[in-house]
Amino acid sequence: MVGSILDILKKSDKKLTNEQIAQMIGSTEEEVAGIIRGLEKDNIIVGYKTMINWEKTDNELVTSIIELRVTPQRGEGFDRIAEKIHKYAQVKSLFLMSGSYDLCVIIEGQTMKDVALFVAQKLAPMDNVLSTATSFVLKKYKEDGMIFYNDEEDSRQVITL
Repeated sequence: MVGSILDILKKSDKKLTNEQIAQMIGSTEEEVAGIIRGLEKDNIIVGYKTMINWEKTDNELVTSIIELRVTPQRGEGFDRIAEKIHKYAQVKSLFLMSGSYDLCVIIEGQTMKDVALFVAQKLAPMDNVLSTATSFVLKKYKEDGMIFYNDEEDSRQVITL
C-alpha cells in the first residue's frame, strides 16, 4: 500500500486529497493520512512543490548548471563539501555525479551577473574545489515530468541563406 501511495503522489500533476488517494487504492482516508504522516516523519516524503513557468511571469530568474571538480576530503568523501554548498539559498539542487566532474550544482539568480558572482565568490574559492564550469539554462521544455510549453505553432520566420 505504501508503494501505491508513493507512486500516486509522484505521478500526480495536481495535489490530491487523502480521500482521493484512498479511493484510488481501495483504502480509508484515515489509513492513507496515517501512512503519509509516517512517510513524512521518516523523511521518505521530503516535501511538496509547485512547478512554476517563470517565463510567463514578470519575475525573471536565471537558472544555471555548475559543474564542479573537487578533491574529496579524507574520511568524509564528497559529503562535507556538499554540506557547505547546499546551505546557500541560491542552490536549488545538488548532485554527486559520475563522469568528468564530481558535483552538479543547480542555482537560481536574478541575473547572469548574480550567478557569476556566486560562482566566483562562493564556490570557486572553496577548499578542495579544483574547477568550475557554468552553463545557463536558456529555455525549460520539461522539468520533473512537467511540460513547460504547449503545442502552439511557432510564428517565427524561417531564415535561409
